[in-house]
Amino acid sequence: MQAKSNHSLADQGIITKAAQHWNLGTAPLVEAAVSNGEGRLAKDGPLVVETGKHTGRSASDKFIVRDAETESTVWWGKTNVPMSPEHFAALKADFFAALGEKDKLYVADLFGGSQPEHRVNVRVINELAWHNLFIRTLLVRPTADQLSDFTPEYTIIDLPTFRADPVRHGSRSETVIAVNFSEKLILIGGTRYAGEMKKSVFGILNYLLPVKGVMPMHCSANIGPNGDTAVFFGLSGTGKTTLSADASRTLIGDDEHGWSDTAVFNFEGGCYAKMINLSEEAEPEIFATSRRFGTVLENVVMNPETRELDFNDNSLAENSRGSYPIDFIPNASKDNLGPVPKNIIFLTADAYGVLPPISRLTPEQAMYHFLSGYTARVAGTEIGVTEPSATFSTCFGAPFMPRHPSVYGNLLKERIAKGGVTCWLVNTGWTGGKYGVGSRMPIKVTRALLNAALDGSLNDATFRTDPNFGFEVPVAVAGVESRILDPRATWANGAAYDDTAAKLVKQFVENFAQFEDHVDQSVREAALTAA
Repeated sequence: MQAKSNHSLADQGIITKAAQHWNLGTAPLVEAAVSNGEGRLAKDGPLVVETGKHTGRSASDKFIVRDAETESTVWWGKTNVPMSPEHFAALKADFFAALGEKDKLYVADLFGGSQPEHRVNVRVINELAWHNLFIRTLLVRPTADQLSDFTPEYTIIDLPTFRADPVRHGSRSETVIAVNFSEKLILIGGTRYAGEMKKSVFGILNYLLPVKGVMPMHCSANIGPNGDTAVFFGLSGTGKTTLSADASRTLIGDDEHGWSDTAVFNFEGGCYAKMINLSEEAEPEIFATSRRFGTVLENVVMNPETRELDFNDNSLAENSRGSYPIDFIPNASKDNLGPVPKNIIFLTADAYGVLPPISRLTPEQAMYHFLSGYTARVAGTEIGVTEPSATFSTCFGAPFMPRHPSVYGNLLKERIAKGGVTCWLVNTGWTGGKYGVGSRMPIKVTRALLNAALDGSLNDATFRTDPNFGFEVPVAVAGVESRILDPRATWANGAAYDDTAAKLVKQFVENFAQFEDHVDQSVREAALTAA
């Protein structure tokens, strides 16, 4: 039985001949996706789909309409690129015309945000059943009673078969993600990558919540046995999902959260994990989801005859993904929220091998590293690249932050000070040398250090001051080889370490120059420590 809202598509000006499928559950959406030829079932039950040439976000094809609402509220630049109201009007007209010609449409009415007073009502309209299943999995699912009286505040229309016209629509290519905060409408065309929908909702909340004094965060979060919440900031590939899925702690969520006066709450009702090289030994909780009906696997290679999966095969994509309801993780929070945090962890995969495996930060240093948002790409990802390259994504999520970074940075600093939160910088990258020379930080070491930080025992350790960044580094931690705590000691050539560290510090300082006029003196002094 379909739970259809009293607020129809026609009420939104959408006139279509399509058969409308409203708020379908998992089984009928999987059935529809298979029937439509959108995907196939794997041996143990998950739906396996391919996204074609777009195996990740199309960051260069995203636009925000620049109008009276956004002129002074959006941080315009390389990340937030403007689209004129006139171009958006033409795009909207063509999207609505395309909707009118569809044979089938799938509509899901959902919540972005688990804390009722801070959530947003989002309607998503899809031409693909598996896209509708994906977003229904990733967002918070209303009850039947809530659906009967659901009025959308924001609407997302996702049409992979739509082709944008750069001249008519002001796009860069045939692919477009256009956000209109005034009309509360997001149009996605020309890509089958489902993550565009998820991140669009994140962008909505990143725009709305700071005005209410709520801190939106690109982070995972979990709760310890004593009710202590930890949040894990980090860019893709730094371990956000892996490290938060800890059998000894209750998972709040793996990617997007808000920090209100009373709680850390998940924006979503599902998880979106990397599947490449997934193993049962290293990530048992996540691996188990790949054998569940209701999981959607994107660009995971499957044997067409046996329907067995090969997580080590990256021939379809390096960014293979799995989406699944959060309750597929056995120790997930029932309410998708927890107390305000006791610890904040910034995750970075330092491919230079310079940063210690864990460091303790002052509130000022925390804001500095939050605004910096550092990780590093490894050599070999692009032709001719032979050295690691630093990546700075402010707030550990610049592509999803419409407002100026200082808005989020100051909110974080205020909440850290108010809650007496302890902040840590954790390097999940390289040790013993840069990428190609050293080795990846053992996950057992990272988990041991995190456990010591989260249970409070690490605060009792002896610390030294790092000569490059000025933060505190433990000298000895039970169960961890002391040598690995001092990155210079792990290098065969100390002088080479010093030279590499100096180059990285220089890149930090050069990157932070853009924020100096937007932070107070204490944070500027923390930046100078790095110099």
